[in-house]
Amino acid sequence: MKKSKLGSPFAAPGPLGEATDPLAVRSSAQTDPAALNLADNFLIAMPSMQDPVFGGSVVYVCEHNENGVLGVVINKPTDMTMETLFERIDLKPADNVDVDEPIMFGGPVQDDRGFVLHTPGQRYSSSLTVTKDVAFTTSIDVLEAVAAGEGPRRMLVSIGYAGWSPGQLEGEIGRNGWLTVSADPEILFNLPIEQRYTAAMRLLGIDPLMLTSEAGHA
Repeated sequence: MKKSKLGSPFAAPGPLGEATDPLAVRSSAQTDPAALNLADNFLIAMPSMQDPVFGGSVVYVCEHNENGVLGVVINKPTDMTMETLFERIDLKPADNVDVDEPIMFGGPVQDDRGFVLHTPGQRYSSSLTVTKDVAFTTSIDVLEAVAAGEGPRRMLVSIGYAGWSPGQLEGEIGRNGWLTVSADPEILFNLPIEQRYTAAMRLLGIDPLMLTSEAGHA
């Protein structure tokens, strides 16, 4: 598995600390080289999860390698909108830009910085193509393009991301903390936020109301 291709994330609202590689090694634990690569999967929090950060969440996994896992929560909006974000990073949006889109809480790591999931196409200075349908960009040029009305066709902007050190997520899955399923870009980009958890569950043929804390992982 390869090292992270991403550079430093762009500045977003909040105190500006020093940017670091999102997948910098945070643990000396070693991963099994034969372990499942969960990139382009949804992590779906089990209904029994009481964690105040991840309870009820759906996470899109952008990268999974020897340094750990990087993902973005896709169903927890903040009270910020694109308009607020543009104001704080001193960008003036074009008249045809939708400034009412909510900014997601992407996770607790680097929650003073911005990250963008989007459809691939235009090249940005610090970007990772996850699949033909999804890319992940940490450089501010993507927002400059959005403000100019020339951004990606579909996107999700978050503050912060979710990160796990090597072996940590696998352990949580083994303890039935998460279900996993191949991601659907329609859920990621098009579905109303409040419907994403149920829709992700239904990719597995599961009704969340029927799922008990004893259920295993996918």
